[in-house]
Amino acid sequence: MHRSQLTIDLGAVRRNIRRLIATLDGADLWAVVKADAYGHGAVDVAGAALSEGARTLCVVTLAEALELRAEYPTARILVMSPLLPAEIARAREAGLEITVVDADIPEGVRVHLKLDTGMGRFGLSELLSAPGRNVVGLMSHLATADCDLEFAREQVERFRQLTEPYAGLTRHIANSAAVLRIPEASFDAARCGIALYGLSPFGTDPADDDLEPVLRWESRLAQVKQLQPGESTGYGRRFVASESTWIGLVPAGYADGFRRDMTGTEVLVEGERRPVIGTVSMDSFAVSLGRELLVDTPVVIVGDGLLVEDHARVADTINYEITCGICSDRRRARRVIVDA
Repeated sequence: MHRSQLTIDLGAVRRNIRRLIATLDGADLWAVVKADAYGHGAVDVAGAALSEGARTLCVVTLAEALELRAEYPTARILVMSPLLPAEIARAREAGLEITVVDADIPEGVRVHLKLDTGMGRFGLSELLSAPGRNVVGLMSHLATADCDLEFAREQVERFRQLTEPYAGLTRHIANSAAVLRIPEASFDAARCGIALYGLSPFGTDPADDDLEPVLRWESRLAQVKQLQPGESTGYGRRFVASESTWIGLVPAGYADGFRRDMTGTEVLVEGERRPVIGTVSMDSFAVSLGRELLVDTPVVIVGDGLLVEDHARVADTINYEITCGICSDRRRARRVIVDA
């Protein structure tokens, strides 16, 4: 029996994509499925995205791209980080498109030239005077579309000025947050990641932007016990009962992606929000029940209105990090794909 179950709803992916495409008003949607689609399963999400009109699949590593190429031989696939010289030949053979961040433009492969307009990361500060015949796209990346729209708009304008002489090339800078807040950032295409998965780029309720969470995470009570006053649960005795307390042990821990810093978050037990107490272990965590319940009572970690964003706030992180950290080892968690 699996210790927990992850359910990925491809129907929700499809609805999120339709929502984003409608917002783009003619620009192409490119689906970012790097990091195993932010923990949701790249091959499955890519198929749903392509069927709903996504024009390109975006990843970061050559290995990610080659996995998708094996499943989708005709799909347009962009590797968004620079490759090693030895990897470029393999990318060329596989018909991939690559990102270049300097003046060294390789031959025989479609290139997207990346500009640094304010992210302070990969990219050229100024566009080459003659990008070259292999360059098919010009791209940049926004640093603050989720938190500082003024600076993001400055980046968009700088990108516009730098690329205007080459408007015949495909220009793309927008991410999910920009699609939802900065319409002028869309240009020819937008690279959407987090919003595909029904997660908020702003750390708020995804429903505020008509997005639908794709991931559901469930487990169960593996043991129920009563602590007496003065008794504790977990490493370090971080929770000591001040009164008689019923607790449940849930067989998911930080090895599964339920992080140590999520102590204090809530999970749903029989539809009721209950606090996680004590130190999260590698393979389990404890939840205060309020009353005696049966072993095997279902526990919802994500779903039924309990959001990844809720856990991220407790852990003082972002929703991206929570889903990317969920263990994909099928020996620990059962993965179920639905298309509802």
